[in-house]
Amino acid sequence: MISPMVLGGDLQSLIESIGYLGIFGMTFAESGLFFGFFLPGDSLLFTAGLLASQKIFNIWVLLPLITLGAIGGDSVGFWTGKKFGDWLMKQKESFFFQKKHMESAKRFYDKHGGKTLILARFIPAIRTFAPIIAGMADMHYGSFITYNVFGGLLWSFGMTLLGYYLGTVIPDVDKYLLPIIGIIILLSVLPAIIHFVQEKQKNNNHE
Repeated sequence: MISPMVLGGDLQSLIESIGYLGIFGMTFAESGLFFGFFLPGDSLLFTAGLLASQKIFNIWVLLPLITLGAIGGDSVGFWTGKKFGDWLMKQKESFFFQKKHMESAKRFYDKHGGKTLILARFIPAIRTFAPIIAGMADMHYGSFITYNVFGGLLWSFGMTLLGYYLGTVIPDVDKYLLPIIGIIILLSVLPAIIHFVQEKQKNNNHE
């Protein structure tokens, strides 16, 4: 996940420069390609929606593109896990592949099952590896695609329209972009922190 200090105006400039195709590609990669875990998913969607409110993008073009990228990325992640999951787990750690994220996603999946594909949409890193873990667990494809579509719609429409709405009701909202994104990132990682603390307490109680 990209540091909050890199966001704000830099992210806004980046999104404007990459355009619709770039937004689709980043959403696709961050949703299910194991090397896309560091991309700014929530802040990307929020900022794209905000820019749409300023007429830089068309919201009715953005929404289907982002949704398609989210659902398509998860689908590729699922088949990657199904076909190459064991191979992935044997690979050495690198910046583009960190096993700790896969292990966190697995623990999350073991606890929540198919609902992970919805809940993880709002948790950085786990969002990327959840469909891969679902594929490794040989989840029934019919169940997977149902959770995938529902989670993809909820995340893509929710985050993008939130940015669009705030952009229409707050004057000069771009001046507050950095603190708003900081809050979004904090709220995104909070469930992962709570989950980590709960798991640690549970392990300590069993010792």
